[in-house]
Amino acid sequence: MRVELSDEARRYIGRFDELTGVAPKDCLVEGDRLVFLVPAGEMAAAIGQAGETVEEAERRLGKSIELVEDADTPKAFVASALAPAAVNAVTISEQNDRVAYVEVPEPDRGVAIGADGTNIETARTLAKRHHDVDDVQLT
Repeated sequence: MRVELSDEARRYIGRFDELTGVAPKDCLVEGDRLVFLVPAGEMAAAIGQAGETVEEAERRLGKSIELVEDADTPKAFVASALAPAAVNAVTISEQNDRVAYVEVPEPDRGVAIGADGTNIETARTLAKRHHDVDDVQLT
């Protein structure tokens, strides 16, 4: 699936790559928040020791940055997109549309949803763009 990036998102990807040495696969620009999809295995490099690399990128870009690690399968991808919430299981239902049902322990539901639903919406957007998942629902 090919992701269409805006010019603004491309610029942020380029700057993030320059600042961290990690080339994101995608970028969501949401007001004062940027969400970068980091290639699998490169999360530690993007964060840096004690978070220094990502903090410097936030300072230089003037925006809050969130990172999501890429994954090969839709199930693993959805679980990664909802981190740091604990995910017990992900089930993909393919009836009329493709829906990921995510089992999250009660104490982590708030983390999975996020303030004003931002975390779950980010997971929905990225899952649609990268794995053709139409919706993400918590169970």
